[in-house]
Amino acid sequence: MFTAHEQQLRERFSAAPLSPPPPPWRPSVARPIGGLLGIGFAADPGTGHDLVMAVSQGGHGVFDSVTGAVLARDRDPDRDVAEPSGASLTCPGLGPLAGTEVRIAGLHGGGLHATTRDGWTIDVVSPQWPHQRVLLSTDGGLYHGPAGRDWWLVHETTHAALRTCGFSPSGLTLAIATAGVLLLYTRA
Repeated sequence: MFTAHEQQLRERFSAAPLSPPPPPWRPSVARPIGGLLGIGFAADPGTGHDLVMAVSQGGHGVFDSVTGAVLARDRDPDRDVAEPSGASLTCPGLGPLAGTEVRIAGLHGGGLHATTRDGWTIDVVSPQWPHQRVLLSTDGGLYHGPAGRDWWLVHETTHAALRTCGFSPSGLTLAIATAGVLLLYTRA
């Protein structure tokens, strides 16, 4: 049984229109990746840009989150390191991340940052379970008032399971990863 407040939230989240993240966010990557298991962030040692490592059943890849460029790809990683392992759920980096262990959040667990230093927050809700909705807010996740003012419904999963969503450690990249697609948004 839902409380009156819970029912109000459920109705608010169910009625919210799907919209892209508001400015200053801009889309940078919308890449289909079949069998996506998880993703992780690391800083490019040369530029400091956020890099995203994707781990899937089809291999590993590293992307520049600002340009969307594929920087490295391994279609046949060593089976012993192909999936996140250990207490920190890491995979060895490749390309510009070679020699580093990258923490991966997704099917095997773990998580990305849910907030940024300047107050952006990401949450996952399921008012119509099993479908999940990804909410982005500027008010610390209070979700007062209608969508589109201080909070936005930025993604809804209906066909592919949500693997993870969240921010890079810098707070300049927002990632939403499902079993079949990687979406990245960046800001200056």
